[in-house]
Amino acid sequence: MVAEESKAVIFTGNSISQEDAKKILTANYQPPVRRFQLEKFVQKGYEVIGIIDGIFFDRAAVGHREIISALNAGVKVVGGASMGALRASELDTHGVVGVGKIYECYRDGIIESDDEVAVSTNPDTFEPISVPLVNMRETLKAALATGLVSEKEHKDLLELAINTYYPDRSYLGLVKEGAKRGLIPEEKRKELLDFCLNSGIDVKRQDAILVLETVKKLLEETEI
Repeated sequence: MVAEESKAVIFTGNSISQEDAKKILTANYQPPVRRFQLEKFVQKGYEVIGIIDGIFFDRAAVGHREIISALNAGVKVVGGASMGALRASELDTHGVVGVGKIYECYRDGIIESDDEVAVSTNPDTFEPISVPLVNMRETLKAALATGLVSEKEHKDLLELAINTYYPDRSYLGLVKEGAKRGLIPEEKRKELLDFCLNSGIDVKRQDAILVLETVKKLLEETEI
C-alpha cells in the first residue's frame, strides 16, 4: 500500500504550524503555496491537496487555473482557514471542498477582502507576527457576548481593526489605540487586553484543523 504521506500534500505554516498539523494528519507538508506549485504534485500522483496558507497580494498567489487543472486530473482539493478558504469560496462550484467558518463567510459574502486573513509572518518559520482580522472579529464578538465591551465599543474597535494595515494588527496595538482615541475607557484597557490574549478566538487555526480532518477522512474513504 502507498504510504499515506505520499497521498496528500498540505500547504500550511501560519494558520497552524506544521509540527502541530503532523499530530493530526500524516502528509507531505509544504510551506504556504505559491503560484505554479500544484502541477508537480499532481504529476507525482498525490490524491489530495490541502490548501490552508498561501502567498498573498502579488502575482505569486496560487492561481484558479492551476487548481482547476488539478481537479480535472482527478485530484481532490480541500481548502479552508486562509488562502484555502478564499480559493475554495471562488472554486467550490468547480469541485473544491471548502470547510470552516472563514470559507463560509467568504462564500456568503460576509467578508470579501484578502486582507481579512492576511498576516505578516516570520520568513524562516512562517509563524504569524500579526493578528488576522478574522480572528479579531471573532474575539471582539466574544468580548461583546461576555459583556466586556458594549455594542458601540465593539463597533468602534472593529472599525479600528479594519482600518489598520494588516501587518500592524495586534491586540496590544488595538487596545492601546482604542483607549488613546477614547473608544474604550482607560480602566477597561488591561481587562480587554487580557481577554484578547488569553481567551481570543483563533478561527484560522480552528479551520485549519478542519481542513486536516477533512483530508484525513477523504484518504480513509479512498482506502475502503
